[in-house]
Amino acid sequence: MDLRALVDKDVSLTETALAKVKLAPPPRSHLRKVAEDFLEMARAYFEDAKHFRERGELEKALANVNYAHGWLDAGARVGLFDVGEDDQLFTLSE
Repeated sequence: MDLRALVDKDVSLTETALAKVKLAPPPRSHLRKVAEDFLEMARAYFEDAKHFRERGELEKALANVNYAHGWLDAGARVGLFDVGEDDQLFTLSE
């Protein structure tokens, strides 16, 4: 698989994961702000990945999309995100 195809695949996968994530902590919980921060970081890296892909900077795009998905995985694993027990898109602990 060439680098462009890998970036496109990972962007698509992370886009699907972002659409699935729901914040798990209740609105007044102190963990809500942590969950919001994790999601904001994931979205920012994802947007950067798309930007770099458009510019043809595929190595940077790949790094950014993987950081984005890493934030989503970490949030799902520690319970900040409800991902419907999806262990295909996310790394869950059980």
